[in-house]
Amino acid sequence: MSIQFKSITELRAMLDAKSISASELTQESLQLAKKYKELNCFVTMNEELGAKNANSIDLDNKTTSKLSGIPLAQKDLFCTEGLRTTCSSKILSNFIPPYTATAVKKLEDAGSITVGKTNMDEFAMGSSNETSFFGNVHNPWKKGYVPGGSSGGSAAAVAAGIVPAATGTDTGGSIRQPAAHCGITGLKPTYGRISRWGMIAFASSLDQAGPLARTAEDCAILLNEMAGHDLKDTTSLDVTVPDYLEDLDKPINQLKIGIIKEFNLSELDSEVQSRFQDSKDLYEKLGAEFVEVSLPNISASVPTYYSIAPAECSSNLSRFDGVRFGHRAENTQDLNDLYIKSRSEGFGDEVKRRILIGTYALSAGYYDAYYKKAQQVRRLIKNDFDTVFETVDLLMTPTSPNTAFAFGSKGTQNPVELYLEDLFTISSNLAGLPAISIPHGQINSLPVGLQLIGNFLREDKLLNVAHIFQKNSDFHLAQPTMEDFS
Repeated sequence: MSIQFKSITELRAMLDAKSISASELTQESLQLAKKYKELNCFVTMNEELGAKNANSIDLDNKTTSKLSGIPLAQKDLFCTEGLRTTCSSKILSNFIPPYTATAVKKLEDAGSITVGKTNMDEFAMGSSNETSFFGNVHNPWKKGYVPGGSSGGSAAAVAAGIVPAATGTDTGGSIRQPAAHCGITGLKPTYGRISRWGMIAFASSLDQAGPLARTAEDCAILLNEMAGHDLKDTTSLDVTVPDYLEDLDKPINQLKIGIIKEFNLSELDSEVQSRFQDSKDLYEKLGAEFVEVSLPNISASVPTYYSIAPAECSSNLSRFDGVRFGHRAENTQDLNDLYIKSRSEGFGDEVKRRILIGTYALSAGYYDAYYKKAQQVRRLIKNDFDTVFETVDLLMTPTSPNTAFAFGSKGTQNPVELYLEDLFTISSNLAGLPAISIPHGQINSLPVGLQLIGNFLREDKLLNVAHIFQKNSDFHLAQPTMEDFS
């Protein structure tokens, strides 16, 4: 029986029934990765150690958690001891960490098997997975089309059925947007809900790890293991972690959902509007009530984000200098020449662009005008959300203004065009709020996503509302044919 396109819940049942072993599951996942190599969704495979760990689980013959024996893929910015971690950048193309990121270790301690590291936008900077040193990732639904970014490799691996779930990170929409483009479910938890220790930083006040999976139920299974306080991460929240599976089936007949007035949906493509209205109708049928709400400062989200994120990226990436680890330029004249050549050769165009913007924004005379001002606007955006959540349980928007697009069709001449792909997702990162994207149909045979934004630490509510939607629809069951990649 093929494991392709199976959910974690389905694979767990197969393992418990002894109809398949963890070793067989892992081997088939690795074989699928080879079969669909043309997707380019993996940078490094973990064949030997993955097979060894799966065999240990079979020999132990104990189920420690719902993830025991389940193959997973890890985004290639999570450090993994002894396994190459590149951030899809030339500057880290030979980096092998001596430690494992907390989020990955927790999943592996629960018995999951890491089968490989997934391709991504370089240092998580991008919305299309076109900035990777290792080349573009293809969308499983259509060859030559983007899977979304920056967690495009993880989203493509799940959508193609190579693994049932994968880790991602979300700085401005980098879990939710690729989930939408690939027709899967992606959750960005509350900032601090999952430890960032061992996760190579892009923008430290925005980055958040989270799961990508076929269903909201699977995301809940992953979050149960990934969430929790970590003494090694000072931004990690020391709060109780609920059982995210407990309230999945809770009725939503008294739910209040806010529609954001400032997001003028009438300006979007008519098909995007139509799918959104269909989902609204389904929720109303299930007993939810919709209320128009106002977030007066949300229109400033994109410029605010693109002041804060590059500034923090400039600071975080200053450590990559060719001295201690990573790519080192040859034939340099002195230390300054080593810095310049190593960074010039090691970083791609988009990363260089953001470093330059960020360094400018942090420079003397401009810090107050740009970075400090952006942080003040960020506070206003967060205050708007606080006010709105006094009257509604969650907010609903499209995940992305468009479906997946062809390689090279956006941002080649004007990068801002690509930045606007994250229009609906950025605000929840600025406010540190949880948000989820679920598939809710297709347009011209390409998936389209629905976003739900929740209040602080209310991942349980988001997962419940997303799960109820998936129990009453079948959009999440759609599968790409994969004919172009066989």
